[in-house]
Amino acid sequence: MVQVYGWLFDEHGRVLVQDTPDGHNLPGGSPEQVDADAVATLHREAAEESQVRLTDPVVLGHELAGEHAYLRMAARIVGFDPRHPDPDGGRLLGRRLVPVTDVPLLLGWGDSGAEQAALAARVAESRWALPVWSPTAPPAAVD
Repeated sequence: MVQVYGWLFDEHGRVLVQDTPDGHNLPGGSPEQVDADAVATLHREAAEESQVRLTDPVVLGHELAGEHAYLRMAARIVGFDPRHPDPDGGRLLGRRLVPVTDVPLLLGWGDSGAEQAALAARVAESRWALPVWSPTAPPAAVD
């Protein structure tokens, strides 16, 4: 099974992290039949779970864990929509914007998470000219 997760950056260089009942996660999930490709999956999952609109997704790579392949992407957030529960399960997930350097610890992903964060930050800095190493706004919950 393949799953797609995104390092989603706002205009201040912060990354969107979801507050879930089990801790924290990046927006994303499993492809569905309506999805043309992994980019479509990321757009749909980000909208369903976190009510954000994206542009310019970039594939960072993938991780293998048993029978699962986790595709990692980076994308730029272009809008926040009003909050509503995720149609898959009815959960209303929290939205937090945090510095990219804080994400691996929040997720508990260890060295792999730190490597992903560094790669995502390089993409955000070079492709979108975002201030990832010095975000221009403090960490924040987005209602």
